[in-house]
Amino acid sequence: MRKIETGTTSRRRWTNRVATTLIGAAAAGMALVVPAQAVPLFPGGPDIALPTLPTLPGLPAPAAPLAPLPPVEPQVGPANFSAPSLNPSEGEVVGVAQPIIIRFDEAIDDRATAERAIKISSSPKVDGSFYWINDSQVRWRPAEFWPAGTDVVVEAGGARSAFHIGDALVATADDNTKQITITRNGEVVKTMPTSMGKTGHETPNGTYIVGEQLRDMYMDSSTYGVPIDAPEGYRTYVEYATRISNSGIFVHAAPWSVNQQGSSNTSHGCLNVSTEDGKWFFENAKKGDPVIVTNTSGGTLNGSDGLGDWNR
Repeated sequence: MRKIETGTTSRRRWTNRVATTLIGAAAAGMALVVPAQAVPLFPGGPDIALPTLPTLPGLPAPAAPLAPLPPVEPQVGPANFSAPSLNPSEGEVVGVAQPIIIRFDEAIDDRATAERAIKISSSPKVDGSFYWINDSQVRWRPAEFWPAGTDVVVEAGGARSAFHIGDALVATADDNTKQITITRNGEVVKTMPTSMGKTGHETPNGTYIVGEQLRDMYMDSSTYGVPIDAPEGYRTYVEYATRISNSGIFVHAAPWSVNQQGSSNTSHGCLNVSTEDGKWFFENAKKGDPVIVTNTSGGTLNGSDGLGDWNR
């Protein structure tokens, strides 16, 4: 007949076997670490505390997790061009929509090599990309408008330019309301009634960039192929003219259309405003400020216009 062990004697023998097994494993060089916690001898039985065995000497401690590596900046390679002209130039303060324009003295066959030779750094860091206008001009534009207050340095083939991004002055011309709303760093500072391009001369939609500014000038339809004596021809003296496209669209004073400003479109594509508003815009807007035109039936400003970079 089989003898059944019960009670304290059985538990004592089982405990001795557990201890003997653990000590034997340690003697054999195994790094057994058992948490010091209570475990039941058998279901429903009393708990006992198992000893915690230290890690044996000579075994390495667990490795700490590796810290993430910093991002690798692209290497700037040798230039395959002579010192180019850079725009903006040294010390300029420009608007948040201003692209970087690099003009070479020679045609560039290997565009990728040329791009690697151009270093653009900014504080804060801003992401962007290159795009080519032709074989002798490449531009770089941030993915979004520059943050106001950004400092930028461009280095290319021995040429260098450091410039600054000023306040975020953004003008939005809405053909639904015939109003130009201007914000500075997100706060509305000015609203101007406007008259935009009439039927057949609709002002294109899109994001324009402020270019040159002329205190006064003559606007002449013959510059884009329409003789001044044609039915739609003109040669008109205007004041406070701020160019926003190379195709000839300006924000300018137009006292002759004040009665239409805010209600109907009468221009050949320009944004007509009062003399007072034209003067304010002339004095407050700067190179590189964006002018956003919306809700017209004039299509979209060509991305290759020269000041239409944001429409590419």
